[in-house]
Amino acid sequence: MWLGVLAGLVLLALLCAGSASAETGGASGAGGVEEAPLEEAPAITNTPFDRQGMWIWYVSHSEGGSVPAIVARAKRAGIGTVYVKSGDGSTVWNQFNKTLVRRLHKAGIDVCAWQFVYGDHPAAEANVGATAVHRGADCLAIDAEADYEGRYAAADLYIRRLRAQIGAAFPLSVAGFPYVDYHPSYPYSVFFGPGGAQFNQPQMYWKTIGVSVATIFAHTYLYNRIWRHPIYPIGQTYESPGNGQLRLFRRYAASYGDGPPSWWDWQETSEKEWAALGARAASQPLTGFRIDPEQPLLKSGDRGDMVVWAQEHLISAGAELEVNGIFGKLTRAAVRAFQEGHGLEVDGRIGTDTWEALLRYTPLRVHWSATSTGADGTNARASKAGRVPMAHKPLSASLPAKGYEIPPDGGAGSPLSGAP
Repeated sequence: MWLGVLAGLVLLALLCAGSASAETGGASGAGGVEEAPLEEAPAITNTPFDRQGMWIWYVSHSEGGSVPAIVARAKRAGIGTVYVKSGDGSTVWNQFNKTLVRRLHKAGIDVCAWQFVYGDHPAAEANVGATAVHRGADCLAIDAEADYEGRYAAADLYIRRLRAQIGAAFPLSVAGFPYVDYHPSYPYSVFFGPGGAQFNQPQMYWKTIGVSVATIFAHTYLYNRIWRHPIYPIGQTYESPGNGQLRLFRRYAASYGDGPPSWWDWQETSEKEWAALGARAASQPLTGFRIDPEQPLLKSGDRGDMVVWAQEHLISAGAELEVNGIFGKLTRAAVRAFQEGHGLEVDGRIGTDTWEALLRYTPLRVHWSATSTGADGTNARASKAGRVPMAHKPLSASLPAKGYEIPPDGGAGSPLSGAP
């Protein structure tokens, strides 16, 4: 989880040329894993994500490690789910154990495990996640950040191995970057694709990023809608954002409607902030608020994982196309054919109306492998039979981040670095 030490928005001086556009598409008016293919899990309701949550980095630094004190604090603040760190990379953290889970369950509190992952040893990371599930976790959150950018094969291996051990229906989330458009090489399409996570927990730390609560919600939800998974925002209590801002964040979460927020993190939450989290009035939606239904706009020249996602859907809809993350002539032609076949305005761009029609299709699941059967190992082409050969990564996986909402290295002591 990010613990940014710099406030304000941090952008790279040079943006990646041809990366996915930050425009919106307004409505037009009218490898190597031999497990058996995984079936898509059914929709899940009434999960631990549906209760306000608090993240715990170190149990020993949260109420001094006293479970009765953790329970009492959680109940006063309306916290129904605690997220406890259970692993870092390929290392299991034993603070997440059956005894802790049993004691919190006895008090009526759901317990989710969270693990920070790097992508260096994805199979071992999958084992770490499965260990937490076997110790009684009610759900598992994957904290994958900058280290996983460009690592499609690692993400695919991790997800396949993890699902093979915990099952297709176990509640799984990804707690990643909030600004999808800043990270063209991040494998969202793998983490949120078929067989992946069912829940989306973007880390929406508005004060550290340097924007308003309204802005963080508008930007995050615009680009995260295309994954078609419920969004459960993670807000910040660190850096003393202010009680009024905490209450406002809760009201925006209620207004957007997917689910309540959780908070980073327990050991940095002040007494006044705990009171703000427990204020009942802050759970009410904003008066007169309306959600903007826009989807991000993709067009010729755009590059990145959003294009990968669109190509996987176009293939499911019947297109013969490479999954390469590049919106070139062939992708534009496939979009035009799709639009013509679905009674949409034929402009070769993927805006709100086209996204809505395209997202009704289940995306093709590419098997990104550490070794490729393709000629160049960088892309995969769909055959007429709908099969996609193993490939290492899309061409867009080499793109640098356009910017980091929060610096990717939070420094010593940050969960991002895995340092104790």
